[in-house]
Amino acid sequence: MIERVESESATVSTRTEGEAVKPKRRSSANRKRAVLFLALCALLACPAIGQSPVPLSHSKTTLDRPRPGQKTIRVDVDLVLVNITVTDPYSRLVTGLERENFRVFENNLEQEVIHFSSEDVPISIGVVFDLSGSMSNKVDKARLAALQFFKTANPQDEFFLVSFNDRAQLVCTFTTSIEELQTRLLYTNAKGRTALLDAIYLALSQMKGARNTKRALLIISDGGDNHSRYNERDIKNFVRESDVQLYAVGIYEPLANRARTPEEMSGPSLLTEITEMTGGRAFAVENLNDLPDIAAKIGMELRNQYVLGYKPANAERDAKWRKIKVRLKPPKGLPPLNVYHRTGYYAPTK
Repeated sequence: MIERVESESATVSTRTEGEAVKPKRRSSANRKRAVLFLALCALLACPAIGQSPVPLSHSKTTLDRPRPGQKTIRVDVDLVLVNITVTDPYSRLVTGLERENFRVFENNLEQEVIHFSSEDVPISIGVVFDLSGSMSNKVDKARLAALQFFKTANPQDEFFLVSFNDRAQLVCTFTTSIEELQTRLLYTNAKGRTALLDAIYLALSQMKGARNTKRALLIISDGGDNHSRYNERDIKNFVRESDVQLYAVGIYEPLANRARTPEEMSGPSLLTEITEMTGGRAFAVENLNDLPDIAAKIGMELRNQYVLGYKPANAERDAKWRKIKVRLKPPKGLPPLNVYHRTGYYAPTK
């Protein structure tokens, strides 16, 4: 390798007519180039600092395939992150609160908050879009709502799209291209029955491949489930196990217009229950013209959340459900505020 460097150096060395050749000086230059080349090789052989960051999670991270003579590096990080939305009595977002305004409890035991932030971070988002037959006269407005939601995106966000009628299907895998999502939404027809629970299950499964720590689902549907393989208990358990915030826009016919089916009657309570478990919210819509504004409001809410992190005082890895409760100590002069956050999590296993 050094010989090649010296040979290449010799070919680029030139001498004008009448100029004396100085072999010793040229040899010194070659040696310098050789030393620099070896130093560069050694530098490239070393891993870059910060090349493999360890994510904040409940899992054990192992850097596999150690080199001969090296020990495997294991890092345990038990940090519970809680996304929190705060609103006033008029459902307007409340921003500007500080760490000292929050108290966090796990199983009724107060925890020490060691992480606090309120920055807008990249999000991995799945849109679950109802294309059942009952949506045929609402699908155009629902598309506009989804497109309005996409407009709140940041360049670092990623999205995927799941549609459902008789069955759930992944229409578009993770992408950062809003144009691609818009195109996929335009070429969709509403028909068939409503496999809502299957669609939520498929979307949560897809979310396992997300690259961002913050993850959310937006469900746009007009009623309850009537054609899924999974039942409500299955979905509720799956939602509890996933660290994903769920939001829903329920498009319901006014009761004065027509009688709702049993599935449509249970739809609002189902969406409300599973979204509030995760710290999200369900919005009921009767006027289709309100859809875009509500979708934009959800997008803004995801951008203006507080994130609290704490290391549980209970270090047991017992895989048990642990309840989370966040209480506010708001500054003086503010009206009663509403707090939305996930209700708990499963402890890691041994």
